[in-house]
Amino acid sequence: MIVTTKLLFEHAYGKYAVGAYNINNAEQAMGLFKGNIDAKSPFIIQISKGARAYTDKRMLEGIIRACDEIFPEAVFAVHLDHGDEQTCYDCIDSGFYSSVMIDASHDPFEENVAITKRVVERAHAKGISVEAELGQLGGVEEDIQVDEKNAHLTDPDEAKIFVEQTGCDSLACAIGTSHGAYKFTGGQGIHFDVVGEIQKQLPGVPLVMHGSSSVPEDEVARINAAGGKLKEGAKGVDIKQYLPAAKLGVCKVNIDTDGRLVWTRVLREFFLAKPEDFDLRSSGKIFIPEYAKFIVSRSEALGSAGQLDSVRELALSKK
Repeated sequence: MIVTTKLLFEHAYGKYAVGAYNINNAEQAMGLFKGNIDAKSPFIIQISKGARAYTDKRMLEGIIRACDEIFPEAVFAVHLDHGDEQTCYDCIDSGFYSSVMIDASHDPFEENVAITKRVVERAHAKGISVEAELGQLGGVEEDIQVDEKNAHLTDPDEAKIFVEQTGCDSLACAIGTSHGAYKFTGGQGIHFDVVGEIQKQLPGVPLVMHGSSSVPEDEVARINAAGGKLKEGAKGVDIKQYLPAAKLGVCKVNIDTDGRLVWTRVLREFFLAKPEDFDLRSSGKIFIPEYAKFIVSRSEALGSAGQLDSVRELALSKK
């Protein structure tokens, strides 16, 4: 059942966070649905600008529609991740998306406000929610790269002005997380003081945490043992910080890198052990349950595990 992002946030606010996962192919979609059903968790499917161009946007939409039929018990929203203005309009006009993210955080404040406001007006006219971003995370997100020296945390006072002027429905905040697999090398983590101050300034407004993968050391070690060359010692977000952040109004937690690490580990280990195999389905059959197991672990950390039936009741009551 595809529902609005707004409904998921209404149910989650202050209690737990909804996991938002990027997909690019059928194997990821199958593992994502299986894992969330096993965890009895609602979730958000994210499609990035890059994923829409990887095959064709209609391909991913077709896969999601098929999964909705194959797994009728699933409750989820479909979200555009890190969209520019034109991509947002394309997704809004498609009628398929529950919400879109306009990322103009790299622009000056006034321009970010103007762009976001235009997208909000277009989206709200069709009942679609808008996520915007204020502040800049370090790291790499597809074609967006921000050096750590240029990253800066979201200013709580600016956040209040920004939401009031744009009318956005949720706000992605820079609160100490980072995009990509190389992340932190020190003891950095979520700045809970900043999250708490933003919540005080914006009570009831759903907050979003990007760059929230944990980059498990064991995954990196296994990838490298199978021929990879990932930087060791990189650290992501401690998954034990997910739920405390959710209590402060973080309703959506983006997790992409960790899923890519699972994919890379499975394929590297499989073809290292079976160099004679050339059937892509052989590794895919391993990846799907491995990814599902990973999704269950993240649902439990987010506090969304076990919430599926309650969310479904809320959704049906609003029909």
